[in-house]
Amino acid sequence: MQRTLPPFRADHVGSLLRTAPLKEARARREKGEIAAEQLQEVEDREIEKIVKKQEEIGLKLATDGEFRRSWWHFDFFRGLQGVDLVSAPPIKFHGVVTKSEAIKINGKVDFAGHPQLEHFKFLKAHCKVTPKMCIPAPSTFHFRQGRAMVSKEVYPDLDRFFEDVALAWNKAIRAFYDVGCRYLQLDDTAWAMICDPHERDGSKKRGDDPDRLPAIYARVTNAALAGKPADMKITMHSCRGNFRSTFIASGGYEFVAAHLLAHTDLDGYFLEYDSDRAGGFEPLRHFPKGDKQLVLGLVTSKSGRLEQKDDIKRRVDEATKYVALDQLCLSPQCGFASTEEGNVLAEEEQWAKLRMIVEVAEEVWGT
Repeated sequence: MQRTLPPFRADHVGSLLRTAPLKEARARREKGEIAAEQLQEVEDREIEKIVKKQEEIGLKLATDGEFRRSWWHFDFFRGLQGVDLVSAPPIKFHGVVTKSEAIKINGKVDFAGHPQLEHFKFLKAHCKVTPKMCIPAPSTFHFRQGRAMVSKEVYPDLDRFFEDVALAWNKAIRAFYDVGCRYLQLDDTAWAMICDPHERDGSKKRGDDPDRLPAIYARVTNAALAGKPADMKITMHSCRGNFRSTFIASGGYEFVAAHLLAHTDLDGYFLEYDSDRAGGFEPLRHFPKGDKQLVLGLVTSKSGRLEQKDDIKRRVDEATKYVALDQLCLSPQCGFASTEEGNVLAEEEQWAKLRMIVEVAEEVWGT
């Protein structure tokens, strides 16, 4: 049967391809040809359009496509206290690199209001279905740069750093709840990337112990979720990298499955399963029976090729060897535009994939 609470049988990760008018307005703003208020007017108009499009194709949720962001995570980090964005070597993906930006912790980490609260309020005011907000997960705040990005003067002890990160996210969750958010997603790269031996080696070089990190990240996640209102659903999306249809990491979930699935107090998990890089379904044996939902990312956002419905249904059936059908949902494996550049596919192909997910969900779980 279909679900009336999130995550929904047909769901999506959050970001959508930026539209042509939005790209043009952002480029003009970058050149100083238009004011910030003029860019916001274009953002408002284009967000209204994509919210309606999500509703029209049958989704029970809608996001703002992250249309006001350049990055999926740095725009949120920039609004936290104690955080500076600094120049850094580009992030290396397979065959391509990103813009150069990184974070540096030069003060006590805290949350005291954020521009994205207003972004959510606009979404909610223009949404007939459930408005969904996406922010980075607390574990993502640490993994990619590790101990090296945390001032030893401010945080000689990393345990205190993790405590403050958890408290900042706890405050953020409450702030989004207070402006009406009932469906919040934590976007994460740490959990999936640490499954890659190469990424674990990088973690060691940054001064961390990757064998200890899953337990630490579970503890930080649960502290962030402490006191979560009962009528608020919070999920986590795990990603191995998503930039211009490329990736960073490979490796199945076995290294983190027990901590992630059995020992975090999340309501749902969005897991990538669109390629062999994600491994098999065997780690899902750690998924607990009950009310939690596992959202299978079986539809790729990295190409415009439309999957065959029968192939998706077969994969869902394979997953039921480990998780009951009533605890499964369906989505793309990641967003379509984790950064403003977007993945290499057309808008029509993006909407075709989301429409197909709605149709498959109806055929598998009923209308």
